[in-house]
Amino acid sequence: MTASITPQPGILDIALYQSGESEIAGHADPLKLSANENPFGPSPAAMDAMATVLSESHRYPSTDHADLRKAIAQLHGLDADRIICGVGSDEVIHFLCQAYAGPGLEVLYTYHGFGMYRISALAAGATPVVAPETERRVDIDALIAAVTPVTRLIFIANPANPTATLLEISEIARLSDALPPECLLVLDGAYAEFADGYDGGAALVTVRDNIVMTRTFSKAYGLGGLRVGFGYGPRVVIDTLNRIRGPFNLSVIAVAGAKAAVGDQAWVNECIRVNAAERARLTGGLRQLGIACDDSHANFVLARFADEAEADAADAHLKSEGIIVRAPKSYGLPECLRITVGRPEDNSRVLDALASFRGAE
Repeated sequence: MTASITPQPGILDIALYQSGESEIAGHADPLKLSANENPFGPSPAAMDAMATVLSESHRYPSTDHADLRKAIAQLHGLDADRIICGVGSDEVIHFLCQAYAGPGLEVLYTYHGFGMYRISALAAGATPVVAPETERRVDIDALIAAVTPVTRLIFIANPANPTATLLEISEIARLSDALPPECLLVLDGAYAEFADGYDGGAALVTVRDNIVMTRTFSKAYGLGGLRVGFGYGPRVVIDTLNRIRGPFNLSVIAVAGAKAAVGDQAWVNECIRVNAAERARLTGGLRQLGIACDDSHANFVLARFADEAEADAADAHLKSEGIIVRAPKSYGLPECLRITVGRPEDNSRVLDALASFRGAE
C-alpha cells in the first residue's frame, strides 16, 4: 500500500509564481523591461561592501541585523526596535500571514493586488478574499465593505503593482479608522521611493497600532538579486514576527550590501530622478501613440490597449524587436502591458517599436 502524503489545506491551490520573462528565442541579449528592476543596477558602494565581506562567507551573519536596522531607522526617522528585516518584503508578508492568519480566517486584498498576498494567505491555510477596484485604483469603501468578523489582514500595495496608481494618506487613514481591533492593515511600499513626497505610510505606522509598512531594496536600490526587505510596525507585531523569523535569514553579503546602499543616498536619488523624467517621457510618448495609461507613481507604466488581442499583438511585436515587457493577465488586466521604465535609450527603443507597431496596424 502506498502512503498518502498530503500538504496542508490551501497549499495545492497555490499557482506557482511566474516571474518576468528574461529570454527571447533568436535574441542573444534582449532588453528586459518585465520585472521593474533598476536599469542602473546597485550603488557602487554596495558592490564594494559586498566584495569586501566575501572573505567572511564562512561566518554566520548576525541574528538581529542590528546595524542594518539602525541605518534604515536613521534614514527614515524610525524606531530601529520596530523594524524587522526579511528576504525581500515578500518574506515579511509571509511572516504576517503565518502569524496572524490561518484556517477559518480571511486575508483581504484588492482585485489587481500583488500575487504574493494570495499565495501567502493560502500557505497559512487562510481564505484569500478579493475586493473590487475602481478604474485600476484601490477603492477604500469596497475594502471596508468586504471586511468580515474573520478578516485579519488587509494588504494594499501603494503605489500599486501592476497599476502604478497611488492612494492618498487621508484615504489610508480612513481605512485604518474603519477596521475592527483584531485586523491589521499592511502597506506594501515596494515602490514608495518613486512616489514624490510619499513616506510609504511611515508617519501613520508610527502613531497607529493597526498598520504595518513593508519596504524593499529590490527596486529603487537595484538589489533585487540580493533579496532584502524590511517591515516596520507596532512593537508587539514586530516582536511576534521575529519569533518565526529564521535566525540567519539574511546573509553576510546581503546585510553588507543593503547597509552600504542605505548610506549612498546620492546614488538612489539620482536613479529616482532619472526614473521620474523618463517615466514622464514614456507616458507622454505612449499617449501620443494613442495608447492609454494612468499617471504612474512607480518605476513602470501600465499601457492599455483596445483589447487583449491588441495587447498580445503589441507584445509579440516588441518581442520581435528584442524587447521583453510584462503581460499582467494573471492580475485581471489582459488588455495591458506593464513596461519598466529603463534607461533613456531603452525607453526610446520601446517607443520606436510601438510606433512601428501602430504604423503596421
